[in-house]
Amino acid sequence: MRLVLDTNVLIAAVVADGVCRDLVRVRLRPHTIITSEILLRELREKLHVKFNLTADEMPLLAMLSERAETVKPAKLSPPVCRDADDDWVLATALAGRAEFIITGDADLLALKKHGDIRILAPRTFLEFLDRQK
Repeated sequence: MRLVLDTNVLIAAVVADGVCRDLVRVRLRPHTIITSEILLRELREKLHVKFNLTADEMPLLAMLSERAETVKPAKLSPPVCRDADDDWVLATALAGRAEFIITGDADLLALKKHGDIRILAPRTFLEFLDRQK
């Protein structure tokens, strides 16, 4: 499967033990992660500002750079979400032909779908994976 992980999921995977960490470290290995420079920059900035972490302290960034498919999203026109950052998540998913966006963002989750892309919370996505076995 082709997946976009919203920044909030990746931050939770870095700073807390739980569903997001399990998802990112173990359950996503057989899947293709799609990202963009815009999302990676947002991740670096938020981890630095909120948790005072630098890129050297974040092996997750190295893993994303190595494993993820980085795409160049085009700005959505017209905008879809009230938060411009959320539009970049959608645009990244579109550019990468993702099947799913995994997010904890209530505004994105409220959409449920964007085109053919399903938008799920991390726990809901894990439950989906478990049903596929």
